Amino acid sequence: MAVYVGMLRVGRLCARSPGVMGARVGLSRVWQEVGLWGVRPLRVLAPRLQAPGTECKLGSRLGKRTFSLINDRKSASSSGEMDRTATLPVGGLSYVQGHTTLHLINKTVGQCLDATAQRVPDREALVVHHENVRLTFAQLKEEVDKAASGLLSIGLCKGDRLGMWGPNSYAWVLMQLATAQAGIILVSVNPAYQAMEVEYALKKVGCKALVFPRQFKTQHYYNILKQICPEVEKAQPGDLKSQRLPDLTTVISVDAPLPGTLLLDEVVAAGSQEQNLARLRHTQQLLSCHDPINIQFTSGTTGSPKGATLSHYNIVNNSNMIGERLRLHQKPPDTSRVVLPNPLYHCLGSVGGTMVSLMHGVTLILSSPVFDGKKALEAISRERGSLLYGTPTMFVDILNQPDFSSYDISAMCGGVIGGSPASPELIRAIINKLNMKELVDEEVDQRREQPPGQLGHLVVVQVEVGELGQVVEGAGAQHADVVVGQVQVDELLEAAEGARGHLADLAVLQVQRHEVRHGPK
Repeated sequence: MAVYVGMLRVGRLCARSPGVMGARVGLSRVWQEVGLWGVRPLRVLAPRLQAPGTECKLGSRLGKRTFSLINDRKSASSSGEMDRTATLPVGGLSYVQGHTTLHLINKTVGQCLDATAQRVPDREALVVHHENVRLTFAQLKEEVDKAASGLLSIGLCKGDRLGMWGPNSYAWVLMQLATAQAGIILVSVNPAYQAMEVEYALKKVGCKALVFPRQFKTQHYYNILKQICPEVEKAQPGDLKSQRLPDLTTVISVDAPLPGTLLLDEVVAAGSQEQNLARLRHTQQLLSCHDPINIQFTSGTTGSPKGATLSHYNIVNNSNMIGERLRLHQKPPDTSRVVLPNPLYHCLGSVGGTMVSLMHGVTLILSSPVFDGKKALEAISRERGSLLYGTPTMFVDILNQPDFSSYDISAMCGGVIGGSPASPELIRAIINKLNMKELVDEEVDQRREQPPGQLGHLVVVQVEVGELGQVVEGAGAQHADVVVGQVQVDELLEAAEGARGHLADLAVLQVQRHEVRHGPK
């Protein structure tokens, strides 16, 4: 049974317990339809989707990391809370959407960058200390426009795929925003991928261009590419013809001239020409906020990595809501400075980091090319970082730095932890030692706060196996089986909110604007 999730927020959908965020329910209860016209019990699963007598037991495999498409009317009404789940049956399939009072934004990433640069042009936007980069929002927009124009000038078009393969860097952020500005789909490639993995990823999504540095530590990117694409050494830049990668025509080197490649600085320089900027302005008029704009690969733990496809609409609203969760709108804008040690190829880095900064006009600080606990502390101390992102293992490393007490962390006030469950002991240590009084845990998608003087007062969501909560605000979810046509007991497939689907994988399922692909392209 697959559950396809609609839009918003980087965190996983939260299973909510009574008195905290919503109703707790048993799984054998019937589905309910909740809308503007009230609540009524309804089996929204079409007969062909559910076998007679089948009990719908979602979540028995995933425990607390699940969500529900059902609500307990009695519990919701008795608690006095509004039931926030509204079902929208489409084509005989169950589809629900969480209620939200936030205004959803119908803008592209480029439009949001333009608006922020106009609103706070002189505010610091990006700091990359290891590359000596420091840009305001006005400067960042200017560079992004030139890079976007340059990409169009070398033959890339709206809808083409460009892979970014490398560690955290200014070039990574530049390509993320420039591709969005030009309508090109950014493919986030794991910087640790080796030849076979890179070949699989580029073939899977049909990458037309690939951007990478020459080398980082022991990872020789150009040499790895030559293993699967030996033609690059003798190719004319921008006119690559590869037997194993037939879609790949353009290879761009970030930091060194290499045979068969274009240099990124040259591409950006070409974008400053007026005729190319005019082409960019024309292309932007053709963009929709519902266009796909980013492909992120799953980890591959349950099979080959799948390309989850995200749209402008998803990324913009996702990042806007993360900022709301972090209460950035309640903090002095000039004091909000996000320190990001997480990889940009992951959603928490590119959406929770880059896009939150862009949407809310706060400074993004890349602490190091790859995670380094000491470098993260140095960035916090040197740049007066106020928010820190990380996984539990990252936070453990930061807290256990031998010279931890020598760093100035007085500006810290909160951040995000996610990627895997964090123990209460670790949460307390983060709050107390790192002064992060407001901590958003994306594993349960619930803010955990430590008000001054209330040691250990954590808001923790506990969900038992076999019980579920409800769809979070602004999210949509669909309950369906696109393979066998009926509900499979004990199976739950969880997807990131807003993913348009897994690119080039099995059948096509359309629900309003949401398209989910499974199977051959």
